[in-house]
Amino acid sequence: MLARCFTALLATALLAAACATSDTSTPPATDSSSDALADASATSTVGDSGRQATSPTTADAPEAIADRSAGVAGEGEGESESGSDVVLDPRETGRLRNFLGYTFPPAPEVQTGPLQRAALNDLNMIWSGLQRGGVSGDAIARLGQTGDPRLGWIVSDLLRFVPPGELTDGAISAFESLTGARLADDPVALRSPWQSVTDHLLAWDLPVFDGYAEYKERLFTLVEPGWQPFFDDADSDIDWRIVSWGGVRIDNRELGDPRLCPRGCIPALDNPGVTDAEGGAWYPDDGIVFAVVLGGEARAYPRHIMEIHEMINDTLGGRRIGMPYCTLCGSAQAYLTEEVPDGVATPVLRTSGLLSRSNKVMYDLVTKSVFDTFTGRAISGPLRREGVVLPQTTVVTTTWGEWKAAHPDTTIVAEDGGIGRSYPLNPLGSRDDNGPIFPVGDVDERLSVQDQVFGVVLDDGTPVAFPVDAAVAALEAGNAVELSGVTLQLDGGGVRAVDATGEPIEGHQSFWFAWSQFMADTLLWAP
Repeated sequence: MLARCFTALLATALLAAACATSDTSTPPATDSSSDALADASATSTVGDSGRQATSPTTADAPEAIADRSAGVAGEGEGESESGSDVVLDPRETGRLRNFLGYTFPPAPEVQTGPLQRAALNDLNMIWSGLQRGGVSGDAIARLGQTGDPRLGWIVSDLLRFVPPGELTDGAISAFESLTGARLADDPVALRSPWQSVTDHLLAWDLPVFDGYAEYKERLFTLVEPGWQPFFDDADSDIDWRIVSWGGVRIDNRELGDPRLCPRGCIPALDNPGVTDAEGGAWYPDDGIVFAVVLGGEARAYPRHIMEIHEMINDTLGGRRIGMPYCTLCGSAQAYLTEEVPDGVATPVLRTSGLLSRSNKVMYDLVTKSVFDTFTGRAISGPLRREGVVLPQTTVVTTTWGEWKAAHPDTTIVAEDGGIGRSYPLNPLGSRDDNGPIFPVGDVDERLSVQDQVFGVVLDDGTPVAFPVDAAVAALEAGNAVELSGVTLQLDGGGVRAVDATGEPIEGHQSFWFAWSQFMADTLLWAP
């Protein structure tokens, strides 16, 4: 009876998650054990999609406001000779906090070496039950009796997939017993216990036990067999601790396939139809676009279309580009996908359905290699072995009216994407207005988590970020915006970067929480 109820609950949750994503395709089937397991926590967390926003308020969490400026250098504090270099690691303040102002407790003491036999037996019993479609909350809670906080990562993985109720209660009990943390103290736990648990683990940077990836592989491939190639590279650079499920299935459609995903993926848009600026009169002048200039050719990608597809493979200026848009990170990037070693096929970028610390995990359809979406570096599979790092070109975020005024010869993606599809102008509504909806761990409090920054990485690897609103205001007032040899310039209402000689430096915008967590030592310009 328990097994049948468990399977039914998971199947219902799977259907709910498919309907909650940005993809409007047919909901995934629920006629197998993997389908049944796939969306167990969707009733408390929405899918891998989001929308660009600017510094939303958190009126329902006033504690989030009190110290948002903590760690920002004041006069004479933490400044370089230029008075603008702000390099303060939040860890140096002696406190780690989440985006709602909650202070994480000290990390628990962690054992070394293999798991104890009793812990292994408990794990194997749970995993066997998952495959059969039946496991109890008591079995999960028993993990808390092992005294090994490294099992917190297992608890996080289980919480992402199990339905609310007895199983969630068992997982929360295990986590609190293992770590000494009280989820009731964390306001994030009120909206998602899984998000709170994972935030704690990320903030503490807890290690895993030997063999953790194998357990994760067994769980995740039960949900989506298409993820198996990502686990097959034993030498991959994937940090499996920070990889979670984004609420959708893998997009493994062939290049150019315009059909929707029958199982609930986020479908990339390949070789979209485009029109000239006059043909783009359907798009409001105040609509946001992600704009790219390459080989003397300019093109605008409307945000609402990118919110649906989150990935575009296109040709611009005679070059092949892959353009992921991580809605959760507010980050659109453009990679030159043809710049790979001789003999390597041009990658076709797709959305995996997985997240890495709230950033979408993209992969190459051709080789099944996983990329670090924020840097373009291949971290698994044949492209990792080839040492592939995809170069970027700048993405300017601005309005359609300002962009076409500055670039009258620009093209814009057609209203139907070239595939006959209808796109709502605001498909994701206000979903991100109350902060990150997936785990991000501790936050860098120099800026608010969803402030937009324009970031670049220098040749020596130094990351540099500029708060967009402040930078644009300074430029429009005729002031210089410069830090560490990087100068910002206005372009069609947005910004781009150049070096001291006027040569372009590739960059893009993102939410501050995303830039600062992937570029932890970033320099931050201040007006």
